Amino acid sequence: MACPSYTVVIIPLRTSLYSLDALRLYLWVKRLKDLEMEKDSLWCGVDVLEQARLWYRRRLEENRSQQAGLETQPGFNAGGSEGALLQARCCQLRCRIQRVNGSLGSMMSEPQVTSGSTHSLPDAVADSDLRWHNSVLAQEVTEKNRQISILEIERERLLQQLGQLYA
Repeated sequence: MACPSYTVVIIPLRTSLYSLDALRLYLWVKRLKDLEMEKDSLWCGVDVLEQARLWYRRRLEENRSQQAGLETQPGFNAGGSEGALLQARCCQLRCRIQRVNGSLGSMMSEPQVTSGSTHSLPDAVADSDLRWHNSVLAQEVTEKNRQISILEIERERLLQQLGQLYA
């Protein structure tokens, strides 16, 4: 979403341009501009959150309808390669949703970024490095979870085959 551009128009003062009143007016107008930009950014965030809320709600409804459909089917079995692919996709989607939920939660619990707290450049670089390493580790965990899900599905299938052999 594109942010609008802002123009500051300063009303000429009767006193010197370098007076304390001129500086106060300039700082006041600059603060108003910053507040307007922050407000626009927050509204953009509200729009994104609203879209996310609608997406979550739609997924919940799809999940409920699929769950209700599966409960009505007698003897439903998610075995075979189709079931494995479906379960792997569900696991991957669940991991992504958990990652997004974690990101939203950490964003909401972080102290105000706009409240004048400035970080030094080394702190920002270290923070960026940690976030990058965290995302790499999260991707590795997601991949391992996917592999575990596939192995669990394969194990269940093999146990069913073993049960059929002894039955």
